[in-house]
Amino acid sequence: MPTLAARMDRLGTETAFDVLAKANKLAAGGADMINLGIGQPDFPTPPHIVEAAAKALKDGHHGYTAANGIPALRQAVSADLARRHGVEVDPDRVVVVPGGKVTMFFAMLMFGEPGAEIIYPDPGFPIYRSSIEFSGATAVPLPLREENGFAFSAEELLSLITPRTRLIIVNSPANPTGGVTPVEEMDKLAAGLANHPGVAILSDEIYSCMLYGGRQHRSILQYPHLADRAIMLDGWSKTYAMTGWRLGYAVWPESLVEKATRLAINDHSCVNAAAQFAGIAALEGPQDAALDMVAAFDERRQATVAALNGLPGVRCVDPGGAFYAFPNISGTGLDARTLQDRLLNEAHVAAIAGTSFGVHGEGYLRISYANSKENILRAIDRIGSVLAG
Repeated sequence: MPTLAARMDRLGTETAFDVLAKANKLAAGGADMINLGIGQPDFPTPPHIVEAAAKALKDGHHGYTAANGIPALRQAVSADLARRHGVEVDPDRVVVVPGGKVTMFFAMLMFGEPGAEIIYPDPGFPIYRSSIEFSGATAVPLPLREENGFAFSAEELLSLITPRTRLIIVNSPANPTGGVTPVEEMDKLAAGLANHPGVAILSDEIYSCMLYGGRQHRSILQYPHLADRAIMLDGWSKTYAMTGWRLGYAVWPESLVEKATRLAINDHSCVNAAAQFAGIAALEGPQDAALDMVAAFDERRQATVAALNGLPGVRCVDPGGAFYAFPNISGTGLDARTLQDRLLNEAHVAAIAGTSFGVHGEGYLRISYANSKENILRAIDRIGSVLAG
């Protein structure tokens, strides 16, 4: 066997895809599978977005584009950020990439190396830790606690910063918990970072359009004193049901745009042209479908939480955003991975063990309510049967 670089042993994965593969295999064998594991909207991409991509292809947009994205798309992103967050962002600070993970990897390549520390949320999106460790940096977990609604504590986060800290990662609304960090905690973090001028921050805001119960989102872009070290990650996958289009972007500090663009050239050259024209249509076209999708998620969220709280040994806090619930299953007497596997094999329900998202995920299960309300309630009824049996 060829000799691999040692860093390959440090590269993790995303268990949701493993569970999806097992669920699909069971379904192919005739099982009536209900998938509450995968993190993607169950709605189609709105028609006007699809039509824009088809038109781009018919119009001959078949070649390379600028590595950082076509100017019209970056301008549309800038206008959207002004509408949603009230901030003026130079389109030249926007780098369009094929999905959110690319920005994560770029940030780790810039800041991560042996001897450096990077703080990340736990439980959190598993690629955070995977990419940190791949870079050679030390991954420092920031615990997210049920009693805080899985919002981070600014005081605790700031206390984790050491002279070796290069980057901190925050994510609100959050995957896998659905937690939303209150505006006042973001304000405290931004104020505290003034005492740590050498620390950069990556704010993953991919779910920022999915908020419930009157909750508010505060973007890292809304703190001018952090503009020289704040990276804001967002995209089209969740808001517009475009996961398979592989289209995301980041707003980079002015001093890092050229470096991010150079990484893009080395990594993927550019995002495919038709998807970029679809992105323009998404941002500039009607928003009805996106708003209807969030309203449907909100209805499912309420039904999901109520049903989960009716199960023996289970309790579930109200998730404020995204499309995930993160019920505490410690009262069932089962660890997270055992329950995940039993639900898959006995109940034909796909859900994800909390431990797939970090050490602080033990005792929890991630439930995606990106499925029909009927299917969700059927699945939770099956979960109850497993717990009762």
